[in-house]
Parts: sequence; structure tokens; C-alpha cells
Amino acid sequence: MTPRGNWVYVMLAAVWAVVLAWQWGEHRRVGEGARQSLISRGRDITSTLGIVIRSERRWGGLVSKERMESALRDLLQRGDLRSITLLNTNGESVVTAGRADLDEAAQHAAAGVTWQGDNLVLANLVDLGVTPGSETNQQRQAIVVADFPTAPPFGPDSGTARASRSQTEDEPGRVAAPSVTNAPNPRPFRDRNRGRGGRPPWMSEEEYRNLIAKQGLHSFVIVLPTDSVREAVAADLRLRFMIAALAAAACAGLGLAWGNVLRSADLEIRLAKAGEMNSQLKQLNVAAAGLAHETRNPLNIIRGLAQLIVRERAAPSEILERASAIVEESDRVTAQLNEFINYSRPREVRLGPVRLSAVTADVARALAFDIEEKKARLAMACDDLVVEADEPLLRQTLFNLLLNALQAIGEGGEIEVRVSRTNGHAAMEIQDDGPGVPDDRKQDIFRPYFTTHREGTGLGLAVVKQIVAAHGWDIECTDRKPRGAIFRISHLKALARG
Repeated sequence: MTPRGNWVYVMLAAVWAVVLAWQWGEHRRVGEGARQSLISRGRDITSTLGIVIRSERRWGGLVSKERMESALRDLLQRGDLRSITLLNTNGESVVTAGRADLDEAAQHAAAGVTWQGDNLVLANLVDLGVTPGSETNQQRQAIVVADFPTAPPFGPDSGTARASRSQTEDEPGRVAAPSVTNAPNPRPFRDRNRGRGGRPPWMSEEEYRNLIAKQGLHSFVIVLPTDSVREAVAADLRLRFMIAALAAAACAGLGLAWGNVLRSADLEIRLAKAGEMNSQLKQLNVAAAGLAHETRNPLNIIRGLAQLIVRERAAPSEILERASAIVEESDRVTAQLNEFINYSRPREVRLGPVRLSAVTADVARALAFDIEEKKARLAMACDDLVVEADEPLLRQTLFNLLLNALQAIGEGGEIEVRVSRTNGHAAMEIQDDGPGVPDDRKQDIFRPYFTTHREGTGLGLAVVKQIVAAHGWDIECTDRKPRGAIFRISHLKALARG
């Protein structure tokens, strides 16, 4: 392969690597976007929850624990939350709703955003209140979650009664209402501190500070499931995998296409060279055939002169023997020249219907003298089948194959011609009981000038191969059991049965 072709493959691999890196970066961006979306959603929930909690303040920022727990449970049922925990300034849990194991994880989570397995923990996102006396006390009122009655029946500003602020805490976080005496004309209590800073009117400053330290809200922690993030990441990963696979398939296809282009270009170059060489060989073939043809005329003259000498009975015996040898050698060379001219002749196939039984019988009659001389037995198991072929070339093919079989068998040998038909095609077999053909020579016997017979020219089977190829047929040599060889011609087009 050329260096240019290698560079193309390297570039395609680099392109695929770039696409892979791009998709990985996009996948990470989508995952980060899904996480940020979940965080933003959690922050929206905490902001809304902070507003709701502030709206529930009563009597100096007190919020009913029962109502708060009920509201948080409703929020868990309606929203996609797993746990909500309200914390005081010391990070201790004041109110909790949700799974206990998640609550414990939320209480010990670091401030801000924490990813814990399948959960997202958002902590200290909203400051719900401050300790009285701080710098922001004028701006924001503390929020305290406690158990207390709905409202004291009367206020200290009734003018006819005075509240005794004997505050008691029977339970942690429970605020008792003040006792009211001497109130003959009671009137409803008005909460002048609602929505403002300051402590409840029935509590002392120290009691109020202690209550804020234990039950005052400073922040809260929510726990959200990360199922949506995992689903988004998994769906995007499948998409990125498909894109990367398509890019790999495209690069592989381009690589194969480029390889085909290179191979096509190489084949075109080889075909051009082969065409040029074939043209030269044809010219040499024509020249050689012409030379062989012109050589036969002097040989015929030499043979004729030698025959005249043989007929002279008065000539010495030595001269007669040499003249006879000249005649025999001339016949042998003439036969080789005829075979060469026949082999070098272009095969122009003229197809037509040919009856196999008739052609086989004609060839058998032409070889009758050779068959009788070998005392051989020729059996023909041929159907009256008509095939599409060039009759003269088919006749020559059968003649060469039967002559080759006669040369292979011994005296009294057997030759059999079989014809079969399958699915519109016919096959012809010439079988003999000679010594057979070794496996390492079954392909060589069809090469020109290769022969295993002492008197053979080595062109008979080469001519057969040419004729078979010109018709588009196939020929092969196989073993016959128990001994002998089979020459099988297949893929003859059967036309009709006679």
C-alpha cells in the first residue's frame, strides 16, 4: 500500500478519535447540566419553603411544630423529595420529615451541595432567622418552632387584667400560654408582634433567648433523589454511543471505499499492463503460427523426397533405412506443428444445438482403428441430449480426451463416456482404467507442452482447456475407483432431450 493510502487511514482514525472526544465532552456537559438543573430545582424548593415558613410566624416568630410537621409531610407527598430537616444555629434537628436514614445523612452533610450516592443534599441555602440582638435583628425576625396553644385568650393591654408570665416548659419546645385573672370584660387578644421583631408578650427575654437557641430555625436541609440525573445521563450516553458507532461505521466505510479505490487503481494498472502484454503475445503467437505453417511446406517436400528414395528398391539398404527415418521424423514434426497451429488458433465459438450422442459416435468411429489396435472397450452411456456448443470444437474436445485415454490405458483397457443432466445443465465424463494422474500433476496436465506420455506432444489437453474456457465450461481431473482417471466437463447448457 502506498504512503498516501496510509495517511488517509490515519486521518480517518484521527477524525473518529475527534468525534469520540467531542461526544465524551458533550456527555459530560449534559451530565453537568442535569446535575445543575436538579440543584436549581432544589434551590427553588428551598426558596419557596422559606417563604411558606416565614408566613406561618405568630407571636414573636413562633411557629406551631404540629402545623410545620404536617406541612412538611404534605410537601413530601406532593413533591419529589425524600427528606426535609429544619436546623437550629447549632446544626441540630428541630423538625424532620422523611426517611430517617436520609435525615441522619442530611444532618451531618457539609454546607452547600453534597452528592451522596443516589441522593442530592442541599444544606444552609436559606437563612430563616437570627438570634435577637444581632446586627440583622432589625431586618429579620427569628423563627421558633415550638408546641404552644393557638393563642392566649387575652392580651396584657386589656386594661382590666394583667398577664402573669409564669412561663413553664413541661416538654422541650412546648410553650404554655399565660394565665389571665380579673378579666370581667375580656376582649380578644391582638398580636401586636405578629410579623415584627421582638419576643412574645408573655415570655421574658431570657426565656425567649433560650427558646431560640434550642428551637430557633437557622437553616434547613433537603434531600432529593438523583433518579432524573441518572436517567438523563443514561439516555445521553446511549445517544452518544450511537453517534460514536455511526461515526466509526462511516470512517470504516470510507476506509473500505478508499481501499477499493486503491485496489481498483492497481487493478487498472495491472490490466493495462496485461492488455499490453497480451497484445504482444498475440502478435508473437500469430508470427509463430505463421512460421509453423510455412515450415510444414519444406517438411512435406523433404518427406516426399524421402518417400521417393524408399521406393527405389535398387538403393542400398542403409540409404533405404535412413530415408524411412526421415519420413518418420518428418511425420512427427509435422504432427507437432499441426498441434501448435491448432493451439495458437483463436477460439471463436459459434454456438448452436449439438446432439451429444451423435458427436460421441462420430468421434468413436474416427478412433475405431486406434481402439481396435489397443483391443480396448469403449462404452457410451449417453442420453439423447442436446446442448448448446460449437460442434467442431466440441468434436475436437472429445477426440483429444478419448485419444488421451487410449494413450493412458493398457492393452484390453476400458473407456467409458457418461452424460448426466441436472437443473438445466449437463455434464460429460470420460473415464478410463489406466494408471491415473498423481494429485500433484492434476493441474499441470492442462499446461502446454506438459505430457506424461512418451509419444505425446503436450498440447492435446491444453487445447481442450482452451475450448472449455471459450465456452464458459469447467473441466477437472479426478480419480476413478479402484484405478484410473476421470475427466469431467461441467456446466454445459442443456437445451432439450431428443
